[in-house]
Amino acid sequence: MERPRAHYRDLLARYLTPQWRRAVALALLLFTVTGLQLLNPLIIRRFIDQAMGGSAADTLAVIAAAFMVVAIATQAVSVAATYLSEQVGWTATNLLRRDLTMHCLRLDMPFHATHTAGELIERIDGDVTALANFFSQFVIRVLGSGLLLLGVLALTFREDARIGLALGAFVLVAAAVLSRIHSFGVPYVTADREAAARLFGFIEERLAGADDIRANGAGPHAMRGYYQSGRAAFRSARKAAVVNAGLVSATMLLLMLGYALALALGAYLYRAGEITLGTVYLLFQYTELLRRPLMQVTQQLREFQQAGAGAVRVRQLLDIPAAVPDRAGEPLPDGALTVAFDDVSFAYDDEGPVLSDISFRVEAGSVLGVLGRTGSGKTTLTRLLLRLYDPTSGTIRLGDIDTRAAGVAGLRQRVGVVTQDIQLFQATVRENLTLFDSGIPDDHIIRVLTDLGLDGWLASLAGGLDTELEPAAGGLSAGEAQLLAFARVFLRDPGLVILDEASSRLDPATERLIERAVGLLLSGRTGIIIAHRLATVQRVDHILILEDGRIAEQGTRRALAADPRSRFSGLPRAESGGAVTARGDAGDETDPRPLLLVGDEGA
Repeated sequence: MERPRAHYRDLLARYLTPQWRRAVALALLLFTVTGLQLLNPLIIRRFIDQAMGGSAADTLAVIAAAFMVVAIATQAVSVAATYLSEQVGWTATNLLRRDLTMHCLRLDMPFHATHTAGELIERIDGDVTALANFFSQFVIRVLGSGLLLLGVLALTFREDARIGLALGAFVLVAAAVLSRIHSFGVPYVTADREAAARLFGFIEERLAGADDIRANGAGPHAMRGYYQSGRAAFRSARKAAVVNAGLVSATMLLLMLGYALALALGAYLYRAGEITLGTVYLLFQYTELLRRPLMQVTQQLREFQQAGAGAVRVRQLLDIPAAVPDRAGEPLPDGALTVAFDDVSFAYDDEGPVLSDISFRVEAGSVLGVLGRTGSGKTTLTRLLLRLYDPTSGTIRLGDIDTRAAGVAGLRQRVGVVTQDIQLFQATVRENLTLFDSGIPDDHIIRVLTDLGLDGWLASLAGGLDTELEPAAGGLSAGEAQLLAFARVFLRDPGLVILDEASSRLDPATERLIERAVGLLLSGRTGIIIAHRLATVQRVDHILILEDGRIAEQGTRRALAADPRSRFSGLPRAESGGAVTARGDAGDETDPRPLLLVGDEGA
């Protein structure tokens, strides 16, 4: 189990240092409230001794009024300290959530392939929420309790050294026992947090696939997995709860011993005539004051266990490096971009090469059509161009600049992608089109929508650009969603546009609108069209056919179509359902499988 102390120090230094003024004000309030808590037992002792000595009622009334004033002031200062500590804590944790979210967004596809969205939500929200108390209540209660403990021991030692030594020994024993129990409990709380994250990840994944689960009758299987994940989370939570219960029981036992010690010592000294009855009360009241900080420290130690587990998991997440390093790289040139692959090979982990020795060049303003079976590497080609991955070997150049030398953000700003699956958010039309970039003016958005033929659709919306879209693009047709995706790319004005069969799921009438949008989008830009259907590549200048991660054929579309020996010329019969084969170099039929399959690609 990794010790969390270094993580605490890192997090405190990073997120509390910018709030040092509030921290200083909080410290002053803590000193004030501690002094007021120590003052009232002294006032009560004076009241008791004065009453036992037969003082006048007016004198007792003044002492009682002083007690009320101090009690009210103590509550007022406590409220102010609590408010300030919560403000400090939530400011720190909100900044931490922001940093974690941005870090996760910057991490690469290998990371997200092995971590579900539900698990990451639990990391960003659940673990950080556990730390909220560490940043706020932990500070005010533990540090405040520490000050109170020191004050009680100092005042009791001043009253009688024997009393001070006895209570000091009691505090040391209690602190040692509680610290030992805390260290014992951290691994169990960490396991509880991890089991909860796995459960949330399972639920998120099954809810996301609810339609497929219902359609295929997999509900019982999903529920069985839920019971298994829930059982594991329950067992981990039960172990953590048992440890916490042990911490509470140990604290209660220690407090009973403390009360017994105070009563016995007070009775002995009073009978010996060495202290007054008021001092006996003072001793008991100060022991009661010790109870509150010990109980608060105990409660904080329980939550400190959760914070310890959260701190470790948060630090581990922040320490995960991006597989694709980003830097302030060389900017890509304006206008249409040239694309060049030079002996590029790529593999996902140890699964074997997905692309091998890929070399081709697309001149600025030209359009390349990429064809191939499912799993041939077409989509991997796209991911490399976006720098979702870097090639295992070889070089990729955009605008004659090595993609590794270009900053990730700047590169992705110059490369636009439209796929079959459009991700729209439950946000306004404006926010969906600009991806929450408030710097794009409305007149530019409206002009783009008009060019794409969506002006009538926009006019039909009651709120115009401020209309909020329904979850999962509800209320939009497939064609409208696709055209909104084209509008996003237009607003960015990239130099390279990648279309991953953006019209394969549309009816013919809507497809004609999309084809018009494609023509507008590719005008003056370099284009790469990932095709699953032959009709899609009729507008391209060059053809690239992939097979098993290698280039099987490339050339101009017209030259390949006119060559009866080319693979490309045989594709019309393959798509129409004829017994068309992939031809070997000699033109004989060496592979009975169709070269082009209609459908999505997973590689």
